[in-house]
Amino acid sequence: MGDIISLLPDSIANQIAAGEVIQRPASVIKELMENSIDAGSTSIKLIIKDAGKTLLQVIDDGCGMSDQDARMCFERHATSKIKKAKDLFAIRTMGFRGEAMASIAAIAQVEMRTRRQTDELGVKIMIEGSEVKSQEPCQCMVGTSISVKNLFYNVPARRNFLKSDTVEMRHIVDEFQRIALAHPDLFFSLHHNNSEVFHLPAGNLRQRIVGMFGSNTNKKLVPISENTDALNMEGYVGKPSFAKKTRGEQFFFVNQRYIKSGYLNHAIMTAYEDLLPKDTFPLYVIFLEIDPARIDINVHPTKQEIKFEDERLVYNYLKVAVRHALGQYSITPTLDFEQETSMNALPVMNPKISNDRGGNENRFESRSSSGNPSNQKKTAGSHPGSPSRLESSNLRNWQKLYEGLDELDETDGTQQSVTIESAASKTPELGSDQDHPLAESRVPYQIHGTYIVSQIKSGFILIDQRTAHKRILYERYLHDLQNNQQGVQQKLFTKTISVAPADKPLLDEILPQIKQLGFDIEDFGNNSYVIHGIPAELSKGLDEQQLIEDLLEQYKANMELKMGIVENIALSLARGSAIKRGQNLGSEEMRELIDKLFACQAPYKGPTGDHCFVTYELDDLKKRFSK
Repeated sequence: MGDIISLLPDSIANQIAAGEVIQRPASVIKELMENSIDAGSTSIKLIIKDAGKTLLQVIDDGCGMSDQDARMCFERHATSKIKKAKDLFAIRTMGFRGEAMASIAAIAQVEMRTRRQTDELGVKIMIEGSEVKSQEPCQCMVGTSISVKNLFYNVPARRNFLKSDTVEMRHIVDEFQRIALAHPDLFFSLHHNNSEVFHLPAGNLRQRIVGMFGSNTNKKLVPISENTDALNMEGYVGKPSFAKKTRGEQFFFVNQRYIKSGYLNHAIMTAYEDLLPKDTFPLYVIFLEIDPARIDINVHPTKQEIKFEDERLVYNYLKVAVRHALGQYSITPTLDFEQETSMNALPVMNPKISNDRGGNENRFESRSSSGNPSNQKKTAGSHPGSPSRLESSNLRNWQKLYEGLDELDETDGTQQSVTIESAASKTPELGSDQDHPLAESRVPYQIHGTYIVSQIKSGFILIDQRTAHKRILYERYLHDLQNNQQGVQQKLFTKTISVAPADKPLLDEILPQIKQLGFDIEDFGNNSYVIHGIPAELSKGLDEQQLIEDLLEQYKANMELKMGIVENIALSLARGSAIKRGQNLGSEEMRELIDKLFACQAPYKGPTGDHCFVTYELDDLKKRFSK
């Protein structure tokens, strides 16, 4: 039997390496743009066609390359970034392995034009599947232009695994944002299918964040700064009141390199403890400058995971710095009238507490409203002195300290028992065999502003009001989209909203379906839209800007799921416009919600699979009270 082990051809070896380095079009963008930055570019232009499946082109004004370097850069392990092993612990450049260009050339058709400042002519090289097709002099601008066409043309299995254009473009935008944020002093632009998505002039970090995520972002930012012997920290974190339901605008950079770290993210979330609503995520863009000898970036092919020499030290510095920044924001007065006035409605102690502990007065009063909770709810947000969301949260936290004091001077549970009995006494027994939860004489009631209790013949049911409302809205929106039904409530005054540049192509894509739901909305240019009308059922107290933002965030979160655009929009809008947990409902509102829930095709579960209600039998209750 002869020898069976042999060396793989370079073309096959490069394709194998490409499987680790180049996973999708966004991976090509990352490698090419990082090379442009390492080349000393001040202007980088990115051109995309068909979400990168047809064309990916990066044009820069960097140092350019000689004829020999242009040819050599496509060889495996060819790099100008390191010379010896110890250079790995002093890396300041984005790339260093010398694998990216060889991997790209192995699975695409590549054309490169490059010229140095000192050369009269540049060089043009064309490569397909690691094979050099041509190399010749050409006339071109100083710098480098690389075009990558027909990605994975010779690896059809990999091409078939690519997602839709919308999903792939989202990944490209993510990579573009990470690189553009890391270098606010450089000019960046992004063009997709002959339309400019981003135009980011050189500036400071705050200008770059606002230019990337929209003008509304400016009022959300809180600066963070910390300088120590171990590391330097700069950047911005978002105000708790602007936290979103999905992760997205969260960025860590170490020595201007984007990284992913669940450990450091935990430090941020710990710093926000008790400040964020449940299941929400804050914005942050944080830069760490640390000695390269104290980190190891040669951990993963994408270079997005690094190891710290003392990760716990970084964790503690980060947590303290964020808490300090949020603390300064909370207690420092501001003259920006677009921000909430955090000092205008401070809670004050009710002096009656010291003399009459058994009373029913609120533990705290607000200077801007009476102690009646219903009055507070009506006046909240009606004038500059009303409590902000953060202050209301703090007020509730203080009130928790005094919970139960009223009960010390009362008999055991008497008041609560009377309340339940009075509610039940209004509910006569069912006279029919129908086990429907809403007979006309039954009065449902709420628990903690979250659950609805309704009596049935065999016991009672407990309804999750938000999940139930999501099911109702989901089926309604799905029906309207499938049957082209519109119910528009025209607005007396039009409302102009703005979206982030990255979200505009997505909103344009789903705009026809949104109009079918009853939105009268049109493009106003410069990432702005004018709303002339909204669905009739959403016309009461609606924040159109927040609704559209929530819709886009939910839609992006659902894009990875295998669902059609109609189902995605219906689910996203149902999530964004459903009543919130903790929202008090009147008796008629609860009756209407229950009626509509049990008129749904699938009333038992919400659109995401959660239970809308649970049933409790009388026999089970008897067992609870038996010895």
